[in-house]
Amino acid sequence: MSTLLEIKHLCVCYSGIEAVRDLNLYVNAGEMVCLIGANGAGKTTTLKAVSGLLTPSRGSIHFEGELISGLAPHAIARKGLALVPEGRGIFPRMTVLENLQMGAYTRSDPAEIRRDIDEVYGLLPRLAERKQQIAGLLSGGEQQMLALGRAMMARPRLLLLDEPSMGLAPLMVQAVFEIITAIAARGVSVFLIEQNAHLALKTCSRGYVMENGSITLADDAQALAANPAVRHAYLGE
Repeated sequence: MSTLLEIKHLCVCYSGIEAVRDLNLYVNAGEMVCLIGANGAGKTTTLKAVSGLLTPSRGSIHFEGELISGLAPHAIARKGLALVPEGRGIFPRMTVLENLQMGAYTRSDPAEIRRDIDEVYGLLPRLAERKQQIAGLLSGGEQQMLALGRAMMARPRLLLLDEPSMGLAPLMVQAVFEIITAIAARGVSVFLIEQNAHLALKTCSRGYVMENGSITLADDAQALAANPAVRHAYLGE
């Protein structure tokens, strides 16, 4: 199994304060990997560094063996990484269809883009029903589906997900995670940040625990779910 994403000794600072310290992790091709931890642990900062929204102060980020830390976000996106940000980040005044088209902004293959839009509609039929609706009028769950669909329009090899269950009703959370699993089954690797540790560890094959900007535990998901410290701190036991 080849390594897709590799982060070594990553440090990221805000106003001189290290939000992420000496972080090491990897995601193999075909894997679903989660990063769990409390609010303020540095999880979102990590994803922003991977996607180019923040520049690391030290360390390196490699994607498919190529150094990407320090590249602009659009350059990183073109290499095959797609971010679904916390809060979804859709274009609320555009239609569902226009949002999907924006997901393909790095591409120049109109016929294939139209085919991929149809594939997204097949995976997410609710979006097909609402393709001419203004995205800001969708429900929270529908907006999350749209954010996922828009990311898929970039044909990513690695999908970065930041808190996809945030603010959603339990039934919609389950639906969104079923969609994420279906996307992974199509061969897309997933790196997931999620406060619902139980669901994250149930969905992913491996996981990392982050505290105060550093990785404190790393193991397969079942082992982490059985770890007494994890169960006490993150699973409510």
